[in-house]
Amino acid sequence: MPTTRERRLDVAPSPETAPRTLVQDVYQRLRSDIIYGELKPGKRLRAEHLKGLYNVSGATMREALALLVADALVISREQRGFIVAPVSIADFTDITETRATLEAHAVRMAVRQGDDEWEVNLSGAFHRLSLAEERRAYRQNDDYWEECNKKFHEALVAGFDSPWTRYFLTILYRQSERYRRIALNNAPPERDVHAEHVAIFEAAMARDEVTVGALIEQHIRATLDVILSVESAVVSSNDS
Repeated sequence: MPTTRERRLDVAPSPETAPRTLVQDVYQRLRSDIIYGELKPGKRLRAEHLKGLYNVSGATMREALALLVADALVISREQRGFIVAPVSIADFTDITETRATLEAHAVRMAVRQGDDEWEVNLSGAFHRLSLAEERRAYRQNDDYWEECNKKFHEALVAGFDSPWTRYFLTILYRQSERYRRIALNNAPPERDVHAEHVAIFEAAMARDEVTVGALIEQHIRATLDVILSVESAVVSSNDS
């Protein structure tokens, strides 16, 4: 079975593609390989080596790596090139606590400020997520579930008129992706993520800002609890 990278390399960029589009394409492919663990945390990234694997020039590869540095998924070491950012319990704890506090506040404000359009969009996002979770119960289409989960969380906070809050939450969500994939693969059978989403959705639609804030904090921290229970999986995911 081909790897994620091999599947993405099936379609090479056309010669007419604009340079900026090429950079964004390579950036997305590299980012996906980091999230999926094909490029392990701590792995050294040599532009001259990677350019052949991703079928781009060295300059394009270096630009894409620079974008990943801005995402904090890659670290630039002066005169020593790039490495995939390591993962650690301390890092994910920091991400989780910051996100739980900020997202709970944002959801409470969205419940208070959100209009009819916010409710409609949230209902649609929840419906798509519910369908994805039915499929995911049979280990199908995890990528689609991830996208629907992201859209649901975005829809929850969309009623809060604070672009900066939504921007920082986007960064925190993306930073948690590598850890969330480890957690999903190691989640105990008693955790019912769909039930958590149902409770959050119902509290939001009921405009119960106290309950929805508390549920969001519990939901986000539950993933940290899974990671803490499988600390060895996090440590072993770093490139030796």
